[in-house]
Parts: sequence; structure tokens; C-alpha cells
Amino acid sequence: MKNKIPTDPTDLFLEWFHDAEKSESTYPSAMALASVTEQGRPNVRIVLMRGFNENGLYFYTNYESDKGRALITTPYAEANFYWKSLERQIRVHGSIEKASKAESDEYFNGRPRESRIGAWASQQSRPMNDYSDFEQSIAEYTAKFEGVENPPRPEHWGGFKIVPERIEFWAEQPYRLHKRFVYIKNDQGNWDSTWLYP
Repeated sequence: MKNKIPTDPTDLFLEWFHDAEKSESTYPSAMALASVTEQGRPNVRIVLMRGFNENGLYFYTNYESDKGRALITTPYAEANFYWKSLERQIRVHGSIEKASKAESDEYFNGRPRESRIGAWASQQSRPMNDYSDFEQSIAEYTAKFEGVENPPRPEHWGGFKIVPERIEFWAEQPYRLHKRFVYIKNDQGNWDSTWLYP
């Protein structure tokens, strides 16, 4: 990697991600997603990114899940990607917005039928007595949508996007002399960039 910071973080993110798609054996889109709970405490989990462009970073979930409620209550989040094969990380920090219904429908309609039924059957993050409770719910919704080729998206399920305000890139170097630089969105909506000490 050269010592000149590229102008556009979106293009650089996509370049690094496409490199990861070629080098990572599984789940190059896996990211640690950090949010703040309704009690003001940090909460992190691994989710899959389902898109990234100039508008934001997209992922999908049950809006009534723990993370869904947290993101609606405190609409800020940070995602961290780490690709061991490339020795690179990217952190994306910003505000949270719901994806549009059209965006959520488009993604949902591309999921396998079993996953769509699972979205109806799962009361995500809430307690259940036994896994058989979930299996029974799956059976009930399978029967409900019998003969329906494309079960519709439930209203409680859809996309979020992180609207980036800060994007940090990190590339490992020998002796922990890592290359690290950051883009920060300014008041005019443009990106300022600077190197960071490792």
C-alpha cells in the first residue's frame, strides 16, 4: 500500500472488500457490529454486511430483536471488519437509518424460502422454553405459506444502514509499525483525511 491516502473512502472500502472476497475462505462480509443498549451499555455481535455504497453500509435483521431495538433507541453504531488473510481492518462509524421498504423487500426476496419463513417464525432475541418451540413455529408458518412461492417480508424485519461519519483503515506492518488513516465527514458533507499513529 502506498503512502498517499486515496481521495474517496467508498472506492477504497470496495477495493479492500473485493480483495477480501478473493482471499478469505469464509464470510468476508462478517463484521463486528457495536451498538448501545437501551440501558446505555455497549453491545457487540457478528453480523454480515449486505451492501456498501456512497449511501451507507447495509445489514438486515428483526427490528424487534435486541440489536434492532437498540439501534432504533440510540441510532448510532460502529462496524469493524478484520481480514486475517490480508492483515487489514476497516472501522465504519456513523448514524443509523432504516433501509427503505423497497431496499428491504429486494434483499428479502433474494433470500432462500426457508430463510424467509424463519424470519416470520423467529421472535429473535426473546426467550423460549426449548428449541422445539422454534421448530413448531417454523412448521406453523410453513403451513401458512404452503403454495406461496415467495412469502412476503414481515413488517418487523428489514434493513438498517450505517451512514458513515468516520471510516478508518488499518494495514498491518512489521514490528507493529502499522499504517493507519482515517476519513471524517466535515460539515460540508465532504471527506477530510489524515494519517494516524499506530
